[in-house]
Amino acid sequence: MRATPSRAGAPVMESVADLKDLAQKLNPTVGYYNPTSLAEMEFWGQSQEATIGWLRQAEIKHGRVAMFAFVGYCVQANGIYFPFDLTTSGISYADISAAGAPQAQWDALPTNSKLQILLVIGFFEWWSENSRVLAMNGESHYMRGGKPGYFPPFSGGKEGGIPHPTLDLFDPFGLSAKASPEKKAKGLLAEINNGRLAQIGIMAFMAEAKVPGSVPALKGLVTPYAGECMSPFAAGDSVLTYVPEMLKLSPF
Repeated sequence: MRATPSRAGAPVMESVADLKDLAQKLNPTVGYYNPTSLAEMEFWGQSQEATIGWLRQAEIKHGRVAMFAFVGYCVQANGIYFPFDLTTSGISYADISAAGAPQAQWDALPTNSKLQILLVIGFFEWWSENSRVLAMNGESHYMRGGKPGYFPPFSGGKEGGIPHPTLDLFDPFGLSAKASPEKKAKGLLAEINNGRLAQIGIMAFMAEAKVPGSVPALKGLVTPYAGECMSPFAAGDSVLTYVPEMLKLSPF
């Protein structure tokens, strides 16, 4: 019989006390500030600890996306783009950049480009939530005591993963693989703080673009946008089912 692969120790679920301790490490001046009762709730009939795991995962994930979004917004708003074509039909990155604000540039993308991006995002979500993939790396789901923010490598650990060479999303060049636990913990604190600032920053950009003057510090610095910020599809995507009906419901 083959030996059973080793697994991580018993999962440890975080509590409100752990959140308070984390808050002191993140910002000793502010400390634990939670104007909502989310951390005391039990989502979907799960335990309070499972709910805290979900909230911690959500914050880290949204922080990472916001950091990419903030940098991307600054790059696109300053007219920086790749000097070649986006599609084989001749649409170039310059054509997309000429559409205006970064939100307008998204609207200008071909429908197939948007669908490709959404499908890749969907794959990342499936991969990170897949219990079998997590188990291959000795991890548990974040609502079952796993590490919040953990993204399993595409290599799949000792039991195999994607059957061809890949670059892992979280650490593509293996720069942090040999870092000490102390260094990793310090890096996670910095990532959470930076993610929180990035979330505030990207929402400030979006608000100022939609309602000029709503963010006084950005007045006159952000290109106005008249479309629907929260819709992934615009008039150019009317070939998709239900998109025309959705656009009719939008006041913009």
